[in-house]
Amino acid sequence: MTKSGGSGREGGRALKVRVKTARKRSLASTLWLERQLNDPYVAQARREGYRSRAAYKLIEVDDKYKLLRPGQRIVDLGAAPGGWSQVAAARVQPREGRGRVIAIDVLEMDAIEGVEFRRLDFHDPEAPARLREWLGGAADGVLSDMAANATGHRKTDQLRIVGLVELAADFAAEVLAPGGFFLAKVLQGGAEADLLARLKREFAAVRHVKPKASRADSAELYLLATGFRGTKEG
Repeated sequence: MTKSGGSGREGGRALKVRVKTARKRSLASTLWLERQLNDPYVAQARREGYRSRAAYKLIEVDDKYKLLRPGQRIVDLGAAPGGWSQVAAARVQPREGRGRVIAIDVLEMDAIEGVEFRRLDFHDPEAPARLREWLGGAADGVLSDMAANATGHRKTDQLRIVGLVELAADFAAEVLAPGGFFLAKVLQGGAEADLLARLKREFAAVRHVKPKASRADSAELYLLATGFRGTKEG
């Protein structure tokens, strides 16, 4: 690993870390590592104890739209490694006995104080009923920072993530209380007109949000639906 230049800083800005390509490391892996090492949000997450830089995306969205409040019941789909669950727990305050955060994933996740982890495939037809049983009722919000495995083919990746969001929206419609919200990652581009139309029927307001913490060269956006109309029993 090398740093360009010799002073450590130029023009008041930290110098970029460059990673040498190792014999067993692909160019894509080298570029990813270099981007991680030069990402200020990655460094900030390490300093502040968040498990991923994605925590700052939820922080930005919540600071603007005031989604998370003490006492709410929140579900985090595909939660591992837990960055969004950490933010939700800090704002809903289950550690103070004021709310609940349930993190769901098919992967194991290390414990987070105030977060109840359940290893579960939310695609399972019985998952919504199980979640409502755990909560003792409906949820106030469903979070999803999930992304389908990338193929490198933009149209295919767009279709995959829209399909994933559609499944997450199905789950949200089964578990949300009237007035609840749904926040999910999507990609810029088409192929989501049907999804948007469906959410506009089920929620009072639907918008796209791109937090500053999302990398500028990333096609990711977040779909925020608020004011669930309560098509399911609360």
